[in-house]
Order: sequence, then C-alpha cells, then structure tokens
Amino acid sequence: MYYGNYNPMYLQNTQRISAQQAQQIALGRVPGQILHVDLDMENGILVYEVYIMTPQNRVYEVEINAKSGRIVKVEQENDHDFYD
Repeated sequence: MYYGNYNPMYLQNTQRISAQQAQQIALGRVPGQILHVDLDMENGILVYEVYIMTPQNRVYEVEINAKSGRIVKVEQENDHDFYD
C-alpha cells in the first residue's frame, strides 16, 4: 500500500480520521481492492483520496473529508488519469 503526500507532522493538528478509517469508509461505498491513498488539499478542504480497483477492473477515486469522514466525491477514473 502506498500513502503518497502523507506528512503527519504537517497534518498533526488538523487530521481527524485515520487513513485506515478513510479506507473503510471508501470500501463501504465502492467494494474492491485499495490501490493507493493520498492525503491532499481540495478546495481548502483536507481530503483522503482513496483509489479502489473493483472486481470489474474499474478504478474509482473516493474523496473523503479528513475531518468529518464524509464522502465528498466518487469518480470513476480513466486508465489514462490514474496511471499518469
């Protein structure tokens, strides 16, 4: 498992849920295998970006608000988007 852009010192005071909790939330929405997890800032909101491969070999990105655990976005990725 790769955790890109994860800097615990920078996020020490702002992070509310763990990467493992974000993965469980994402898998509850899109069942499959976790490929990649990032912690990133999207429009001023700290989010986990969880990439999941479904049994149908489709890749989805699930964005989860790192403070509340709320799912912000679910989007199917094109092969080109994910592997660039």
